[in-house]
Amino acid sequence: MPSFPSLFGSDDSDLFDGYDEFVSDHVPRPGEFLEPHDLLTGADHVAFHRLTRDCFEDRKVYDMTFNYNLARLNLDTRHTSAGYRYAVERDDADDAVEADDIDRVLRAEFTPTTPFCPQTHTLTIGSFRAWNGLSERHEYDLIRVRAAPMHHQSEAINEQLADLEQTYLETGDVTADPEGDTEIGSNPMERSMKNEGPSRGSPDAPF
Repeated sequence: MPSFPSLFGSDDSDLFDGYDEFVSDHVPRPGEFLEPHDLLTGADHVAFHRLTRDCFEDRKVYDMTFNYNLARLNLDTRHTSAGYRYAVERDDADDAVEADDIDRVLRAEFTPTTPFCPQTHTLTIGSFRAWNGLSERHEYDLIRVRAAPMHHQSEAINEQLADLEQTYLETGDVTADPEGDTEIGSNPMERSMKNEGPSRGSPDAPF
């Protein structure tokens, strides 16, 4: 009987690394958002990425091109430079978060499969909402998210992520829509989906 791919990458197709593996050649290179900070590697990366899988599953953060949990992109050997990398924010950084109730911050940088990926805007915002909306599951007071600069709209996307982050710090609300949200969209289909509102997943889905 033929095997069927597992949502969590446990199939025997050899197309995916395991969630218990850190394969340095199969993860994105850290970009400028992470470089000055304490990059997660090895077992530290693996532990947080396993938690990411569970958070994304609960909040339905899915890559709709490949029809799988976004965390699985890191393990897809067909796209070895795509996915998330993480770093613990250094307190002495010029752009570190300064807030009395924020002690431990993680940075997450998303590298899409192509510079024109139409989902990068939606996926990074969904990731921010999943991680920070389920903050009781991890040790960080804030998880900051940015798109890698290789994406053609990274500057505009990252401005909105920064706005969303600031709103969350001020209100504790991860559901607020970033200003100018409807202005970013790579194609008419994505803009149409925004106008129609949520149409899939559970009521807890972030987008």
